[in-house]
Amino acid sequence: MNNYFSSDFKLGVLGGGQLGKMLLYETRKFDVQTNVLDPNPEAPSKISCNYFEEGDLLDFDTVYNFGKKVDVLTIEIETVNVEALEALEKENVIVYPSAKTLKTIQDKGVQKEFYEKNEIPTAAFKNYASKAELVKDIEEKNIEFPFVWKSRKGGYDGRGVSVIKSKKDLENLSEDSCLAEKLIPFKNELAVVVARNKKGEVKSYPVVEMEFHPEANQVEYVICPARIEDEIAQKARQLAEKVSASFKHVGLLAVEMFQTQEDEILVNEVAPRPHNSGHYSIEAAFTNQFEQHLRAILNLPLGNTESKVGGVMVNLVGEEGYEGQVRYQNIEKIMKLPGVTPHIYGKKITRPFRKMGHVTIVNKDLSKAREIAEQVKNTIKVIS
Repeated sequence: MNNYFSSDFKLGVLGGGQLGKMLLYETRKFDVQTNVLDPNPEAPSKISCNYFEEGDLLDFDTVYNFGKKVDVLTIEIETVNVEALEALEKENVIVYPSAKTLKTIQDKGVQKEFYEKNEIPTAAFKNYASKAELVKDIEEKNIEFPFVWKSRKGGYDGRGVSVIKSKKDLENLSEDSCLAEKLIPFKNELAVVVARNKKGEVKSYPVVEMEFHPEANQVEYVICPARIEDEIAQKARQLAEKVSASFKHVGLLAVEMFQTQEDEILVNEVAPRPHNSGHYSIEAAFTNQFEQHLRAILNLPLGNTESKVGGVMVNLVGEEGYEGQVRYQNIEKIMKLPGVTPHIYGKKITRPFRKMGHVTIVNKDLSKAREIAEQVKNTIKVIS
């Protein structure tokens, strides 16, 4: 085993956003040296790494030269230059998740084909090289409304995903490659975070449930454990572990799923990194997802994924109508509530719907945690 602790070993992180910042809490706990690359000179991770470099994550030379300075390279965002990662792997830099895994996941069309090939249940879909191809298919009545449109590259958090109910809904979509997916009237949207190290040790976290805002179509609450029957939870964890085995990935894999009206579990999409759906684990689990990601990519024994207590997470996003220097209104009021911990990401400027932080509420009684979460949601405001 390498000596990672208080040594010359260097871990590189591509991306310096809030996920990187929370990962760095754990590298500091273990005294592991870190280098971070991010295009933003004010990136949240800047304050906690040993070495910070400002640079373009999609530029081959920037990523390649950054990777040459570290022993193990990981990501906190998928949109990075994969060709540079392939070149680094050839030169024996350890890269997790691997370039191959990342390449499959970066293109949602390729990701869907991967599920089909590996007999992983997913919603029916069709890939298109351009919007024009999709429009032609609609005109020839090969596809029916409503359906879900997804941009194949670069979409996240509601960007790059739209429900298409009529031809008019296509007007503002990008012209690039995309896919059309059957609209699933799901009962629940679930997620499971799976950890896997190089030795092939695998552990999954309990199933979480995403509760959506009825109008904004943004996740309002992440609830752990999900309020579903045990056999559904078991089915979801088994499927998530199958997805992880199919990718042979190392690190964390967040698997987002739908529970259909018939209680089938379908895989929606995956993220090969710590994920919003695992933030509850910082306060509620024996091993939080960020520590687990480190354990996995450094090939250390994986930690206990069980929860100590029920947890609900609320995303803090910028209020509509506010842009500028951020202010967290009523934060002291929510801090009076039992079991409440705010996490502020360190982004100085707020914009409507920008992720600025999250709040975790822990309670032995999950329904009580959910009640307090609603109080939190209605009290704190991210304004400027």
